[in-house]
Amino acid sequence: MSQPYGLLAEFSNHEDLLRAAETAYAAGFRKMDAFAPFPVEGLPEALGKKTRLPLLVLIGGIIGGVGAYYMEWYANAVSYVINIGGRPIHSWPAFIPITFELTVLAAGLTAFFFSLGLSGLPRPHHPLFNVPEFERASQDRFFLCIETRDPNFNRDQTRAFLQGLSPLSIAEVPE
Repeated sequence: MSQPYGLLAEFSNHEDLLRAAETAYAAGFRKMDAFAPFPVEGLPEALGKKTRLPLLVLIGGIIGGVGAYYMEWYANAVSYVINIGGRPIHSWPAFIPITFELTVLAAGLTAFFFSLGLSGLPRPHHPLFNVPEFERASQDRFFLCIETRDPNFNRDQTRAFLQGLSPLSIAEVPE
């Protein structure tokens, strides 16, 4: 028999899912994911997931702002110098609106593309879609999946561990 994708435990409420995720993380499992019909506060931390998205958005915004300011400065002070009405060549107050707009644009585009990339989207098929019970993940059920690629994964021991968390059911996820 081929190696499955993982074991999927089904829970009836988000408190049980959060407790199960914390227990699994404390037991040493790292390659796992949780699925719920709504955001569960504290679940990413319980799973040990950290995101670099805020830092990437900050860097994208800074690059956008610095790039906009440099573009305006270069165009007005170096490339095409025109003295109109005695205004200074480097008139920084006039550069602020465009600098702000490109900062926001670059940060927004960075957030959009990196959130797609870091979450693995688009992904038209996932092995969990082969489990009939998983259809209720978007309605009223909560799931914890421990993947076989986890170093601590052992089919029998992991099933016994999940059974100790009192789930509604445990399903083997085929690859």
